[in-house]
Amino acid sequence: MKILVSAYTCEPGCGSEEGVGWNMALAVAKYHETWVLTRTIFRVPIEAELVRHPVPNLHFIYFDPLNWTEDWRNKQGAVQLHYYLWQIQAYFIARPLHEKICFDLVHHVTYVKFWSPSFLSLLAVPFIWGPVGGGEQAPKPFWADFSLRGKVYETLRDLAQRLGERDPFTKITARQSIVALATTAETAQRLSKLGANNVQVLSQIGLSKPELARLEQCPMPEASVVRFISMGRLLHWKGYHLGVRAFAKANLTDAEYWLLGDGAERERLQLLAEELGVASQIQFFGSLPREQSLERLGECHILVHPSLHDSGGLTCLEGMAAGRPVICLDLGGPATQVTAETGIKVPALNPEQAVQGLAEAMTHLANDSELRIRLGQAGQKQVKEIYDWDVKGEVWDQIYRKLPVKKGQKPTNII
Repeated sequence: MKILVSAYTCEPGCGSEEGVGWNMALAVAKYHETWVLTRTIFRVPIEAELVRHPVPNLHFIYFDPLNWTEDWRNKQGAVQLHYYLWQIQAYFIARPLHEKICFDLVHHVTYVKFWSPSFLSLLAVPFIWGPVGGGEQAPKPFWADFSLRGKVYETLRDLAQRLGERDPFTKITARQSIVALATTAETAQRLSKLGANNVQVLSQIGLSKPELARLEQCPMPEASVVRFISMGRLLHWKGYHLGVRAFAKANLTDAEYWLLGDGAERERLQLLAEELGVASQIQFFGSLPREQSLERLGECHILVHPSLHDSGGLTCLEGMAAGRPVICLDLGGPATQVTAETGIKVPALNPEQAVQGLAEAMTHLANDSELRIRLGQAGQKQVKEIYDWDVKGEVWDQIYRKLPVKKGQKPTNII
């Protein structure tokens, strides 16, 4: 088949949105002739990677609206405007390209968010939207713990989603999708409300064979001190304040809690640890290169990921691939990845209940080394069977082949 992939972010060797774009392009190109629309800032790393590892049937088209080639990723207001304009230009680039190539399918990959349109859905070609996410919300009772900055962020995020849902082109994107894939059940509900007729849940993230091999080289430490670890940006919605409070409540004298990452909440978290009397047991490592982060993961026993609205949760996959049991809240992407066989999911009704549940989970795993090993081994097996990018490539190939060849026809359940 001839596939057109829309990947606003697409960069080799990265996680997050950039990694999703790149790995999806590779996964699709293993089975089909693939053209990828992406930004010009990714041209150098992409072409360098293709020189090292050529992929003959993978082609890239680079562009930016109004020749705005700056890296907007750390400027939220600018990047959202740039992204919208990029989507409009993508249509005008893709239309003559389709007349020349005759695509069998168009697939929107990144950004992985549901509240902004893809104008490529207007092409007379079957269109797949997603997986897209972002429909998850931090439960209202948890807002009380947020700083003013955090509350403003959540309010603006909620406003942006509601405005996006009212955009007629977002509704057109949903209705034109031959299938709309959501990262979580929460996003799936919102896609249905937008008018998408065939909504299914599928995770957008995965790990490559080299990443899996690297993470397998992390045997469970034999140290007498049990170490918990959280990895990611120290932001309010990541819920690390709940992890710190739970660690203090668990009162584990022979335990440590390591936090890897940096962000606006670091000072508040450090003050919280001091107030709760566990500052001597909690270490803040700041932002580390990926290899060093994985080394730290290998020195720990249990991954804690108490995020309040994560569409994905790549950290959970990394922990499972390393054979570590995962403690998370029963919310968003992590809730779709972590099972009773691979970790402990804690209900998130309110902060007090969540902290109590996290503390109980920490205590349980800290006192049962055999359980840690059993959950960790099950996690490794699950990641290999479901989240290996090669496996996901096979899944995408099966999905594509089940789709109708004409726009307007509706497929049956494809997953």
